[in-house]
Amino acid sequence: MHRVLVLHGPNLNALGTREPEVYGRMTLAEIEHRLGDLAVELGCELECLQSNHEGVLIDALYSARGRAHGVLLNPGGLTHTSVALRDAVAGAGVPVVEVHVSNPHAREPFRHISYLSGAALGVVQGFGPEGYLLALRGLAGHLSRDRRPQA
Repeated sequence: MHRVLVLHGPNLNALGTREPEVYGRMTLAEIEHRLGDLAVELGCELECLQSNHEGVLIDALYSARGRAHGVLLNPGGLTHTSVALRDAVAGAGVPVVEVHVSNPHAREPFRHISYLSGAALGVVQGFGPEGYLLALRGLAGHLSRDRRPQA
């Protein structure tokens, strides 16, 4: 069974009510419930954490080593500002998939740059809350391929 840590960054606790024209009306609890259902189907065990504090996310990434096989990370606005979070993605020692509910490239120019993408296994963006499910499918597939016995 693959253990996956799901990290939600700043302001994602307000999903469902914050700018619903951009982020939709699904709450974080609803997204996590849908992820939990898919995790069972995929044979994954999830742990979810949301924080509005950069250091908490960095600590969680480093603590994932040895207890999680991979991470789904929606860094929110830290995507465009945090070298420290990027360094944690690169240094955590587990594959990380970057997730965004909206498509940053279709928004303000300052959102077009992600400091994290280059250190991530992959990026899923622009599919609304469904992006979390796509990201979990991709990560689970990667983990299954990566953990096959070597010949």
